[in-house]
Amino acid sequence: MLECAGAAASATRRFTVRRVLFATLVAASFVGMLALATFALSPGGLKLLDVALLVLFALTLPWQVIGLWNAVIGFVIMRFSRDPAASVTPAAARVTSREAVTASTAILMCVRHEAPERVVRNLEPLLSGLASTGFADRFHLYVLSDTEEPAAAAHEQACFGALATEWRGHVAVTYRRRARNNGFKAGNIADFCDRWGRNHDFAVTLDADSIMPADAVLRLVRIMQIDPAIGILQGLVIALPSKSAFARLFQFGMRLGMRAYTIGSAWWQGDCGPYWGHNAILRLAPFMAHCRLPPLPNGDVILSHDQIEAALMRRAGYQCRVLVQEDLGWEETPPTLIEFLRRDLRWCQGNLQYLSLLGLPGLSFVSRCQLALAILMFLGSPGWIGVFALGGLAIASARNPAEMLRADAGFALLALVLLMWFAPKFAGAIDVTLRRSELRRFGGPLRFALGIAAESLFTLLLAPIMWLRHALFMAGLPFGRRVGWIRQVRDDHRVPLADAVRLLWPHAAFGFGVIALLGATQPAAVAWSLIFSAGPALAIPFATLTSSPRLGALLVRIGIARLPEETAPPSTLRELASSARAPARA
Repeated sequence: MLECAGAAASATRRFTVRRVLFATLVAASFVGMLALATFALSPGGLKLLDVALLVLFALTLPWQVIGLWNAVIGFVIMRFSRDPAASVTPAAARVTSREAVTASTAILMCVRHEAPERVVRNLEPLLSGLASTGFADRFHLYVLSDTEEPAAAAHEQACFGALATEWRGHVAVTYRRRARNNGFKAGNIADFCDRWGRNHDFAVTLDADSIMPADAVLRLVRIMQIDPAIGILQGLVIALPSKSAFARLFQFGMRLGMRAYTIGSAWWQGDCGPYWGHNAILRLAPFMAHCRLPPLPNGDVILSHDQIEAALMRRAGYQCRVLVQEDLGWEETPPTLIEFLRRDLRWCQGNLQYLSLLGLPGLSFVSRCQLALAILMFLGSPGWIGVFALGGLAIASARNPAEMLRADAGFALLALVLLMWFAPKFAGAIDVTLRRSELRRFGGPLRFALGIAAESLFTLLLAPIMWLRHALFMAGLPFGRRVGWIRQVRDDHRVPLADAVRLLWPHAAFGFGVIALLGATQPAAVAWSLIFSAGPALAIPFATLTSSPRLGALLVRIGIARLPEETAPPSTLRELASSARAPARA
């Protein structure tokens, strides 16, 4: 007992030191960037417009600065630690693949208006793997449906009923549909907890597009068995290889940046780690006892349930950890810009709901910081749009741009901003380049370099489109604008030009408006403005082009933005591909 108390005290001191160091680095970088921005705006003294620009720029900084230092710390750990995942989640080092699985684990697949054949296809490699382990009787799959349309529900029941029959005697399968999707996904899981939660020790949470191999599930279970202090263990989720040009380029960048960023954040967050709502495992007893979502003051349902559930689990005294290994499962990326923005607005509304939850009693300081950062991730978007709009007006109205902006400091500021944007991806790209075997898995040096170039251009166009979309959406929130938990279109498809024009004309008007204004007043500034204005101006053709099947097929054929799973597919994805090619079962 004394040894456990001593180890806990030592861990607390270690994380305190790390968090103080990280906070110091972030604060110093924040102040330094603001000082540089102030110096850049100093010609002629600071006016009211300059102060407004600085306030807006400050809104954009927290997420950027934290991303930079997460990437730096993650890169150092990746390069110099024998086992980077175990260095930030020590329990991972204590587990082998030989421990008996004694705990009862529910596997929760949440669906709503999904193609059931697709969900079954994603589940079968997991069920097959569990059935071959000798521990299948310790697992129970629950398909938790919130589908409301009667015809779709009948089709679901037939498909998942057939799945239960197929695996009877191997892995138990239960299908349940709620007549009303109260509370959305969080309410769906809460209903499971009320009905069956007491029958199980753990629950593995999956989304409809989640794909997890059996050995990944077993690894999560074994870590939870060996360390009873962990309440939530989040697995690193990576993107499934895609033939969609949009998804392919987006997930290539995410793959490069995710590992360094997550390891760096886990280094200082430690036992206050993230929960992303899927591809994770929960300890059910404390989850049911302590993680019921509180009602929002205005009566709205919490959309982004995951991070507040992690905060409540930590408040209950349990750890929330992340296992940063790249073989724990995959998810699908929205195939088009339009579908991506629809999902992103749900996250935007959900994260902004945390404003009313920051004052919940008993939350740890780190948990409050995580909620605040989740809010700032989206508040930075109107910050960027404000900086760009006000800055453009200021330059256009100046007799000489040098009267309002120092060129040397402005260029330095832009370079640092771009460095912070791309720091996690730079860290991942350097790490891959320094490992020859990994570079081959990404398609070799030339394909890898071309992928980085294509993805960088893609990001420069996409980011301002997202900022403007967030800003427009947030402007409508005070007037009652809301998004629900809408059905996601997961299959590759072309975005019709008419749809792109209807949804993205404000972006095009904003982007071309800024370019035209500067072209008429300060032509020399147009080229620099394209870093921010090109994305909105080209949003309509960007949406249609990146949804083009021909472009996607071309990228696949020449190997641009190739992922390692395409070079050497793991057995789970080979089985998935084989299932996708097989004729649909009745």
